[in-house]
Amino acid sequence: MKKVDSFVLKSFIGPLVFTFFIVLIILILQFLWMYVDELAGKGLEFKVLAELLYHFSLTFVPMALPLAILLASLMTFGNMGEFSELTALKSSGVSLQRIMRPLMVLIGMLAVVSFVFANNVLPYSTAKARTLLWDIRRKKPDINIQAGTFYNGVPGFSIKITEKDPESGCLHDLIIYDHREGRGNTSVTIADSGYMKTSADESGLIMTLYNGYSYSEISERTPNPAYRKFPSRRAYFKEQTIVISLSGFDLERSQDGMFKSNAAMKNISELTFYIDSLKTRYNERVSFQFKEYNETKIYSERYFVRNEADSSAGTALPTDKPFDVRKLYDSLPVTEQRMVVVKAIENLKDANAYISQKNEAHHFEKKAIRRYEVEWNKKITMSFSCIVFFLIGAPLGAIIRKGGLGTPAVISIFFFVVYYVISLSAQKLVEENVIGTLAGMWASSYILLPIGIFLTYKATTDSVVMNVDTYITLIKKVVDKIMSFLRAGKKHWRRSE
Repeated sequence: MKKVDSFVLKSFIGPLVFTFFIVLIILILQFLWMYVDELAGKGLEFKVLAELLYHFSLTFVPMALPLAILLASLMTFGNMGEFSELTALKSSGVSLQRIMRPLMVLIGMLAVVSFVFANNVLPYSTAKARTLLWDIRRKKPDINIQAGTFYNGVPGFSIKITEKDPESGCLHDLIIYDHREGRGNTSVTIADSGYMKTSADESGLIMTLYNGYSYSEISERTPNPAYRKFPSRRAYFKEQTIVISLSGFDLERSQDGMFKSNAAMKNISELTFYIDSLKTRYNERVSFQFKEYNETKIYSERYFVRNEADSSAGTALPTDKPFDVRKLYDSLPVTEQRMVVVKAIENLKDANAYISQKNEAHHFEKKAIRRYEVEWNKKITMSFSCIVFFLIGAPLGAIIRKGGLGTPAVISIFFFVVYYVISLSAQKLVEENVIGTLAGMWASSYILLPIGIFLTYKATTDSVVMNVDTYITLIKKVVDKIMSFLRAGKKHWRRSE
């Protein structure tokens, strides 16, 4: 049996490593596709890009591992079924569960490793990746002025060139609007040609202009627009140098603790502490607001009519004894009855606004608690999905008996999409407080796990539930019966004629 275990493990580990890196590369390419607009044109060094991809690739590991297990198990058992190795083992008295046993041990170990990784490495790498991405987003793009359009990338300036010599870098027919004073297009420089380059320390942009004019409007202090004379200044130059600060164009690194309050950057113990703290604060706040509402609203509304009657009658009515509201209301004059109704309506509107405001605040507090609960459960569900996907992939590969990367890849993508859609939809419902956290975050597991158990049972009994030839043969039989029925009907119709 040790040889069988060794053979199964060797057959599985190779495809697992291969598919894991393929899935990881696909996820990285998806990330680049999503953020290519924010990364392009920033002049980032290769070291910065490599650091960003490294940290984000670590965040993709808990997602890539279950899909790799599903694909590898399909390939392994599909190859064993296609080359009759499963048949030989079963004929020797080795059951499918016994063949899967060493892999179940391996998958269990991988699930534990996945949990440890998600609990310790994932928060750190997520914090690093998000912080670096935030810094890249804040970085201004490199200066890349195109001919024929206004370039507004330099703060306080709008620059346009007609032509740019790619060899010498000479710019022709420049128009530069200076907006640093915030008064609109009141200062403009026009030059026949010029050059642009950054300073030695890359802290400024040096523009050397030739043969041009500078126009600027002088601000007036005349309050009456009718007496404005619109003074201006015009200067001709043969050569002029303008230095513009490039602050913000360099990558400024933020501190690592910038997003430390985010739920995705915490481990199980930290999430548990935050959940308990938020729940305690939420319960205390709800109790206090309910008590406050009872004391300030309900109590005052209950005795408002009695106080009105007391003031109108000039006698002191006891406020601690029951009374007939209708009788007291009818005893008031008509004008005071109207005042009572108006006051009651105002109190109801105030109470309704108060309840709506507090309800919305409670909803946001619950959503905050749900986010931490979602991350707490996600660290476990992603690890448990390794076992679920193996229980689906291994028996399914034994049933379809197709190796390679084609058919297993299609089936793996289908099940992973189903798992992802269920998980994402249930997570949204949990965060909106529509369903419970356990019911939502474990929905994909308790939906797909019975499927895996059912497929394992079918593979153990050599079922042909996923055999394409079986369905083709069934379709042919149905078509033959239909055709024979039509021929019999046609003969009966001819005899009747």
